[in-house]
Amino acid sequence: MFEARFQTFDDVSDRTQIAPRVAALRAELQRRGVDGFIVPRADRQQNEYVAPADERLAWLTGFTGSAGAAIVLPDRAALFVDGRYQVQAPEQTDTKVFEIAHLIEQPPSQWLRAHLRQDAKLGYDPWLHTSEAVDALRKACEASGATLIPLDSNPIDSVWNGRPNEPSGAVHLHDRRYAGEAAGDKLARLRETLAELRIDTLVISDPHNVAWIFNIRGSDVAHTPLPLAFALIPARGRPALYVAAGKLDNRTRSALEDLADVREPAAFLADLDALAGRAVQLDRGTGADALTRRLDAAEAHVTRAADPVTAMKAVKNDTEITGSRSAHQRDGAALVRFLAWFDREAPRGALTEIDAVAALESFRRDTGVLKDVSFPTISGAGPNGAIVHYRVTSATNREIGLGELFLIDSGAQYEDGTTDVTRTIAVGTPSAEMRDRFTRVLRGHIAIANAVFPRGTTGAQLDTLARLPLWQAGLDFDHGTGHGVGSYLSVHEGPARISKLGTVPLERGMILSNEPGYYKTGAYGIRIENLVLVIAGPQPAGAEKTLDAFETLTLAPIDRRLIDPSMLSAAERDWLDRYHARVRDTLSPLVDAETRAWLAIATEPLERT
Repeated sequence: MFEARFQTFDDVSDRTQIAPRVAALRAELQRRGVDGFIVPRADRQQNEYVAPADERLAWLTGFTGSAGAAIVLPDRAALFVDGRYQVQAPEQTDTKVFEIAHLIEQPPSQWLRAHLRQDAKLGYDPWLHTSEAVDALRKACEASGATLIPLDSNPIDSVWNGRPNEPSGAVHLHDRRYAGEAAGDKLARLRETLAELRIDTLVISDPHNVAWIFNIRGSDVAHTPLPLAFALIPARGRPALYVAAGKLDNRTRSALEDLADVREPAAFLADLDALAGRAVQLDRGTGADALTRRLDAAEAHVTRAADPVTAMKAVKNDTEITGSRSAHQRDGAALVRFLAWFDREAPRGALTEIDAVAALESFRRDTGVLKDVSFPTISGAGPNGAIVHYRVTSATNREIGLGELFLIDSGAQYEDGTTDVTRTIAVGTPSAEMRDRFTRVLRGHIAIANAVFPRGTTGAQLDTLARLPLWQAGLDFDHGTGHGVGSYLSVHEGPARISKLGTVPLERGMILSNEPGYYKTGAYGIRIENLVLVIAGPQPAGAEKTLDAFETLTLAPIDRRLIDPSMLSAAERDWLDRYHARVRDTLSPLVDAETRAWLAIATEPLERT
């Protein structure tokens, strides 16, 4: 069988240890003179994937999802997770210790208003919260007659025996043949923007933006090639890059010193103090409250707004777009090899969810250029597929049975592009209900893929297209339809997204996911995900608006056995047949003869009814 190179199967915390750990934290809080503490899943730079040393929420609660928070008070505690994790969280934590609350419907600020006693002191780590988040917490405390207290150090670190060391991954240059633009040119563009905004200095706290603007990549966190670094970019003068010297070889240091002053992270706070009286901008989404407090103390004139690098990074240049297309062809060939293998092996009844993860990673490794998976593979059979961001562990691993649906959501990091793709596969004969639900999800997927929209359209305006076929049957899904994707950076990238909350206009060159789904708790999950590129749309005669559209980048068959052709319009059938023909023509030369034969069958045109 296959061997998985990447750790995807182990629980972070034993549930039997949760109660003792919470007790130890409460004792430490009492020693510090505070009554409670809020624990976000965050590091100092608000990364989605955090280093093992920053997995405080997982260590305390057992919950390993990518978003969440906990609050510990003297007599009660709550774990907050969003709709993706409402099934997963109770299975991972000790529900005798933590009640489960909905992160969106009952956020921590609302819960605090109900449960924080008057005169209580609630502690927080100012490095792990943005100032906007702290403002909401402070208002909640004030409403209860309580006080929010910033702590000088994190109390969990004081009771976490065996806490891992801080990451020290090597930093390397991201070659211009992949980046498409020299770092010096990016910095020049950024300075023009700062001048327009009348900002003297930009504080870059998001390491994705540091990586992009300086054309570097790192290895400090899993799945995203990030160097944990900060930067100060003045509108005039040399930038400063704050990264540990031990992460840089001579070549990298020399290249960076041509662009900026390369300084140790310990110098960062002192350099913030030197910005007294300057107009400083700090990202409202990733800038830690500790940075705002430091700049305020230095009497800098702070503007908390979106880091302009985020929008620059989201619009891919021609080199990045070409790289993404190449990455998707390579990744598609690996995925098709997996799908053909799965179709041979799964009906025999011997495969498990972990087997599938290991196999798919092995096929991607065979490309010879895989850097990492872009997130822990979601491999859900039957009822596990209904857990939107399920992460298989040795405890939850189950065999993939006949008559079930198998959902696999995975992606890869290559130097020329980042991929993210989900396929739902029938094992044996699917039920009529499964085919109905799958076809509705497919119709929503096609609606997004075929969308033509005026320039300036937001993701929120498109989101309804993906949901309408489900809404017509009284169904829906509790996640966004799509997220932005980076170029050999984060698989989940802002600022644009296709969701009810997607307020940022879509621009040509942005790459997003198209992933509607349906989940029947305790039974099965369905999701169909491709990545799409915003391109120029058709311009019909007499058009009064400039139109944009999507190009689908992902190349992989959609399981025809799960489609009810009678539910599709002629245009929807034509889209699927054209897509499958493109998949077949592009990938057939890239795979072996056995896989090529399977692919020919998997991409046959739908039967016409």
